[in-house]
Amino acid sequence: MGRGGAAAVMAAMVTLAAAVAAASASPEQGVQPLSKIAIHRATVDLQASAYVRATPTLLGAKGEDTEWVTVKFGSPNPSSGDWIGVFSPADFDSGVCSNPRSEGWPYEQPALCTAPIKFQYANYSANYMYWGKGNIRFQLINQRYDFSFALFTGGVENPKLIAVSKPISFRNPNAPVYPRLAQGNSYDEMTVTWTSGYDISEAYPFVEWGMAGADRPTRTAAGTLTFNRGSMCGEPARTVGWRDPGFIHTAFMRDLWPNKEYYYKVGHELPDGSVVWGKPYTFRAPPYPGQNSLQRIIVFGDMGKAERDGSNEFANYQPGSLNTTDRLVEDLDNYDIVFHIGDLPYANGYLSQWDQFTAQVADITAKKPYMIASGNHERDWPNTGGFFDVEDSGGECGVPAETYYYYPAENRANFWYKVDYGMFRFCIADSEHDWREGTAQYKFIEHCLSTVDRKHQPWLIFATHRVLGYSSNEWYAMEGSFEEPEGRESLQKLWQKYRVDIAFFGHVHNYERTCPLYQGQCMSKEKSHYSGTMNGTIFVVAGGGGSHLSDYTTAIPKWSIFRDHDFGFVKLTAFNHSSLLFEYKKSSDGEVYDSFTVERDYRDVLSCVHDSCWPTTLAT
Repeated sequence: MGRGGAAAVMAAMVTLAAAVAAASASPEQGVQPLSKIAIHRATVDLQASAYVRATPTLLGAKGEDTEWVTVKFGSPNPSSGDWIGVFSPADFDSGVCSNPRSEGWPYEQPALCTAPIKFQYANYSANYMYWGKGNIRFQLINQRYDFSFALFTGGVENPKLIAVSKPISFRNPNAPVYPRLAQGNSYDEMTVTWTSGYDISEAYPFVEWGMAGADRPTRTAAGTLTFNRGSMCGEPARTVGWRDPGFIHTAFMRDLWPNKEYYYKVGHELPDGSVVWGKPYTFRAPPYPGQNSLQRIIVFGDMGKAERDGSNEFANYQPGSLNTTDRLVEDLDNYDIVFHIGDLPYANGYLSQWDQFTAQVADITAKKPYMIASGNHERDWPNTGGFFDVEDSGGECGVPAETYYYYPAENRANFWYKVDYGMFRFCIADSEHDWREGTAQYKFIEHCLSTVDRKHQPWLIFATHRVLGYSSNEWYAMEGSFEEPEGRESLQKLWQKYRVDIAFFGHVHNYERTCPLYQGQCMSKEKSHYSGTMNGTIFVVAGGGGSHLSDYTTAIPKWSIFRDHDFGFVKLTAFNHSSLLFEYKKSSDGEVYDSFTVERDYRDVLSCVHDSCWPTTLAT
């Protein structure tokens, strides 16, 4: 290669690197509300005339894992910047910060070492500014430690602690909570993961389970994992955002009968032989691969979390999160499995938010397998082996997501795996690692797409977090590519060769559906009913799970069939091997706003289309 050619290649590499760096986060950036609190600048000036009192002092007396607490407070000099912080553990204002230099603290030894788990401005209580006293109700979940409530003045940028409540606590802070089902490596395996305060040396974790109506339940031991501050890659996860995650347990329920209903409950056996039980639940076992039965799938991304007490939300960080959660809880009997394709709580290095997210979706995850993908807000951090060398995870570098949730990946640090669910095959890719031709992930994707038996599993789905296909989002349009840098260049020939039906993406916080596409061209003029041979892949952005919405470009590309600037999710219904229904529902009301059907036979999947034809011979 001559000097000119080498220079051109170098220029192209620099351009790609710049584009990858620019593509660091969602097109519209949200700011984690807890990050607005400059807790490292806080000073302590406890005042006798200021007070904070919380009731009740004992939570979960009847085994509840969620409770409402009333906090009464007062200050002799009320101001609009006063706020109430909820801290856990309760002794947040005692001692010194652990190894501030070795843990990566970017500032001198602070007076307070940890951010609150939630907060609310004092004037959220009516007449606080006039009377100098008020009350606010907070919703607390069992997060393994006690709680205290603190009154600060000086706003969030220069907070001064003036009063602290006495600690309150759940009756058993260590209790097992928030079970999370996930399909295992095969159709006849269901896993359950949960969180507790018990190390395996203190109490032995297990799940008790059996087929509904069976006399004798089975007990299966669980494995136990955790992680520490040193597992985090940067701040705030290593500094003010750090909170001990407790212990995460996973058990495997194997040899399930397809479509049978099972009951289960998790527990911990104490040294004296007694058992601390979690709540009882039921689930339905997955169908056999290729089984002809009604199968219903939910897909969305970018949900985030929100607080039912209104705390943390002054920044309108994830305004649609609770609506999406509530619609899915209301509709539990009408779907079978959930795929959340990246950006779960947007904790961004504030570890307490992971507990709060698992609590928010617990009514779903305890009864339906909840499969996740890795997003930029779970994984990305500089110099940690990811494709995007940016700080979107707040120093988490994938560790909480990879620990709190199970998914059947061969290497859990690489977030790619397949799921066979009846007539569906899902190939879940990891957009935070290199997907281009020649990489390990590319080999996985081709293997996943090429090994499905389409006569029994006709519905082939690809999903990942970032848009590796098509999106008319404003930010992508400004880049001129309508995709992530090099998003589809390596993959579109695989989607076409193996006849992928639908490719799902998140990352962009809205909804969009394309025509069946190949190389930027619509392969069908139909918009609502597809029959016979599918000549391309339909690309769907389903990133409106709850986080702040993203804008579109004003010019609508020819391949964009339907766009919705709102919160919502997708439901797929396979009635049989020939009939599929696609529905987009808004989170606000659960009604269908976009849909299409596919009707086809096996021969239509086999038939030759552009760039997917097998070699033939004229020999007889």
